[in-house]
Amino acid sequence: MAAPEIKAVLWDIDGTLLKTGGAGAVAWQRAFRELWEVDANITEHTREGMTDPEIAEIVFREVIGRDGSDEERAAAIAGYLSHLQEAVDESEGYELMPGIEEILPRLAEAGVLLGIVTGNIEAAAHIKLGRGDLNRFFAFGGYGSDARDRTELTKKGIERGGEVAGHPLDPEATIGVGDTPRDVVACHGAGIRVAGVATGKYSIAQLEEAGADWALSDVCEGFPI
Repeated sequence: MAAPEIKAVLWDIDGTLLKTGGAGAVAWQRAFRELWEVDANITEHTREGMTDPEIAEIVFREVIGRDGSDEERAAAIAGYLSHLQEAVDESEGYELMPGIEEILPRLAEAGVLLGIVTGNIEAAAHIKLGRGDLNRFFAFGGYGSDARDRTELTKKGIERGGEVAGHPLDPEATIGVGDTPRDVVACHGAGIRVAGVATGKYSIAQLEEAGADWALSDVCEGFPI
């Protein structure tokens, strides 16, 4: 039997909708330099698909050399946020991924419910989306501020999508879109299919190996809706 028509699409941000050109790393670097006078190059200590709370914890452990307290990690995230808008605004490498400017309005006009599922805390997500004028497309989301685990934040995003729709989202009619194996695992863990797009650091073959239901070079060709 054919799967139901897709009614909701949940999008990852970094590497899927856009690239900030390293603005996030710059903001983390400035925060840790300002607060603890250490150089925190997150690209040396983290991997794509991690949540912001995970990043704060790992940088404390691997750069400062100890587990930060809850208060210290909260201060690190606040410092990151305080620098992120400027870092995004000044980034020369900020760009939307191929096809995004075309596909989002097309889906919105077709009545498809659009949401975000991202490891970014909610405020950071909106800063990153804002420069590309993308916030207007998304009615709900699941964020790193909801859960450290991507599967759990994806479940939260699906739950919020149901609140917007006025009824629980049908998992068979809901898909996720992401550029990393972590996105694939999270969407499957939350009970939905996922389109992997090779617009980040992972290839089509790697996304297929991770179990993506669709593995695409980008959203321009072969997108399932």
